[in-house]
Amino acid sequence: MKKHVLSLLLAMGAAALTQSVSAAGDASAGADKSAVCAACHGADGNSPAPTFPKIAGLGERYILKQLHDIQAWDKATGDDKATTGRAVPEMTGLLSGLSEQDLQDIAAHYAEQTIQLTGSKEMTVKINSGEVVDALELGKQVFRAGNQETGVPACTGCHSPTGLGNAPAGYPRLGGQYAEYIEKQLRAFRAGERTNDGDQMIMRLAAKHLSDAEIKSVANYISGLN
Repeated sequence: MKKHVLSLLLAMGAAALTQSVSAAGDASAGADKSAVCAACHGADGNSPAPTFPKIAGLGERYILKQLHDIQAWDKATGDDKATTGRAVPEMTGLLSGLSEQDLQDIAAHYAEQTIQLTGSKEMTVKINSGEVVDALELGKQVFRAGNQETGVPACTGCHSPTGLGNAPAGYPRLGGQYAEYIEKQLRAFRAGERTNDGDQMIMRLAAKHLSDAEIKSVANYISGLN
């Protein structure tokens, strides 16, 4: 029953994102406006280090939503800081002077770029029972089937079996992203530190019951998908 409820919420979340974010940017214009992003994310959206995520090819709707949310948090003051948008301190002030059209153009530019694959690593992890298991196998299981015992849904429902995401619905491509960055975001959603996944709390519910070993394993597995 829990699995069916989560699946329904995921579907509702997809519809909500599709309705709430309109993307109509000019990619050519965005290329000229992306200097503010290139220092950390690379001119083509492939950042040189996992400190900053790759944003190439993540989908125009998703990128635009993140830009909106980061800008909103940056402009918020006082108590609103805790409940507004998406907190990314490294981007403080970088978007404050950009117009809506600027954001749309930048989103369109990076959505057209091609992500460079990071690749998975051979490793083992210790699960809660104390058993040491193959991380790639565990990551594959979580990504494709979730964990029915703990109510974790499969990632494929939103991000596709190949990790390419669902651009029209606003779900980003994950395949090829830095594993370290994916792991950081899953931990943030699990802890309730990142909350810009909509009123349905799609990612917070998905990450709520993930163990540390599952997070590390699925992040590593996803980084090799293409």
